[in-house]
Amino acid sequence: MELLSFAFFFNSALLGIGLAMDAFSVSLANGLNEPCMKKGKMAGIAGMFAFFQALMPMLGWICIHTIVQHFKAFEGLIPWIALGLLGWIGGKMLWEGIKNKDGCPCEKPGLGVGALVVQGVATSIDALSVGFTIAHYDLGAALLASFIIAALTFVICLAGVWIGKTAGTRLAGKAGILGGAILIFIGIEIFVTGIF
Repeated sequence: MELLSFAFFFNSALLGIGLAMDAFSVSLANGLNEPCMKKGKMAGIAGMFAFFQALMPMLGWICIHTIVQHFKAFEGLIPWIALGLLGWIGGKMLWEGIKNKDGCPCEKPGLGVGALVVQGVATSIDALSVGFTIAHYDLGAALLASFIIAALTFVICLAGVWIGKTAGTRLAGKAGILGGAILIFIGIEIFVTGIF
């Protein structure tokens, strides 16, 4: 059965790891920007990225099975949307880092839910096209593949936040600048690979 085959789990795991790389980098930047982050928030950040990394392939799968011609038209906008969203949040983080580079890293405001949702969408929007890759799956297989992607994303992003938080404590005031620069770079990377 397709659901229980080694190839199914292996391919889903590879998709999960591949899709989680941008989210890992953004999680790292978030940890750098907020070195005094509590464990609950770290898990919340990883959970948000995992949610969007599971949601987007399912939305792509639904588009393939319903309104594929409309999705094709939208696909060209994906790199522009990711660049705009990550550039905006990265620029804001960079500006805050420059403005407060000498302040205590625990005094600056942390990442809000709105910004986190924008990051989740920006880093996972390219996963919509994964719906094409899993289009031949039935609904149960597509849901299981999305769950595997989400689980791997959660673990990878939790590690990213932890690494960033640890490094951010050592980097003090420069961590916000580095985190913002990372987000802008990821936005440009998604844009360049999406366009070319």
